[in-house]
Amino acid sequence: MSPIFFIEQHIFSSLFQYCAHYLRGDGSAASVNFRRLWFSNGLNCFGAQITSLALPLCAVLLLHATPEQMGVLVALQALPFALFGLPVGVLLDRRSKHPIMLFSESMSGLALASVAVAYWCGVLSMPWLYIVGFIIGTGFVVGGGAEQVFLTFLVGRDGLIDAQSKFAATESASRLIGPGLAGVLVQVLSAPVAILCTACGYLVSVFNLRAMSVRDPRPAPSDKHALRDIADGLLFVWREPLLRALAWGAGIWHFLFYASMALTVLFATRDLGMSPGVLGMTQMLGGAGVLLSAFIVKPLTKRYGAGRTILIGLASTSLCFALTPTIPAALFGSAAASAVAYAILMFFFDCGVMLFFIPYLGLRQKVTPDLMLGRMTSTMRFLTVATAPLGALAAGWIAEHFGVRNGLACIAAGSIVLTVAMVWCTPLRSVRT
Repeated sequence: MSPIFFIEQHIFSSLFQYCAHYLRGDGSAASVNFRRLWFSNGLNCFGAQITSLALPLCAVLLLHATPEQMGVLVALQALPFALFGLPVGVLLDRRSKHPIMLFSESMSGLALASVAVAYWCGVLSMPWLYIVGFIIGTGFVVGGGAEQVFLTFLVGRDGLIDAQSKFAATESASRLIGPGLAGVLVQVLSAPVAILCTACGYLVSVFNLRAMSVRDPRPAPSDKHALRDIADGLLFVWREPLLRALAWGAGIWHFLFYASMALTVLFATRDLGMSPGVLGMTQMLGGAGVLLSAFIVKPLTKRYGAGRTILIGLASTSLCFALTPTIPAALFGSAAASAVAYAILMFFFDCGVMLFFIPYLGLRQKVTPDLMLGRMTSTMRFLTVATAPLGALAAGWIAEHFGVRNGLACIAAGSIVLTVAMVWCTPLRSVRT
């Protein structure tokens, strides 16, 4: 047997033991409720991995989308952050989070199911995918924000890093299995069927969350105008130096990330000639990077501090941004070698993303009082992702007029500048906890 077989066997064995240990819990109500939330998070992680590959492949393979159309599709998935990010903060601070999660997941599941229905009816089009992308983005803004605040209520501040590390382990499993599963489903059954599987996962998640025995209490009524609450959230982030630094750094990073999202499927399928199955297999290695991050983020944070761990993750993603456009169609005369190079970059990129965002989420929760958690979460989401639609549109326009590789090269240049600025122009180097 090959060494790769033993490596994969060890990874899945370790992952199984890790998850089994925590899924057993201690039998208490708090443990059972956390496991239910963790399970739903896992379903959503798998669904997101399948959708992130199947939805753009629907556009590229079935509808022959142009780079500009891909830019619009990705931009519409990010647009809800700009439109609803701040109002959602007020909503989360004035309403119970549990029913908000249920509504968001139901909405996303129905939207995804409509893709398969439209395909079978022969009416699937790019405008249809635009609408579905916008609804999915809305569900992520509303439901994702509610989940972050609900998790804080469920495990407490002292349990956040540990809980987020467990969520990262689930994310690693989804990244190990999800892209390969998505590639197989798209290759064998079609992209719409793969998306329908995700819709079914959302349905299961809704029933699972409804079975939780705990509900977060509804916050006390507020006599403030909603705009005043929005302003308070903005002022709180602006006056906290750490949150301010994290906001502009993550905002530029998301601009670059969504720009790359608009081009990577086009680059992999058209420039590198990958089939859906091969593309899914290459992206599976990114899951191993997430798995690695789940095990090393706590030791790194303990040794170097949360701030420097964030910078290490940022540097890793920037390196991958810089190297991606240099991959030739046939590295050393082999298309398979190009696919392997792409997969290696996915490994380091996904590891870097988690090293960036696990301590990032923990830091911003720790410096925020309970009464501001909802507004802080949505304000940070707004500030960090509001520019993402512009990144996707800009990347689509550059790729349409100057080529996909040149678009990726522009992203690479921006990522290098961002890394230098975050190291020298923020207090992150000195932040320990």
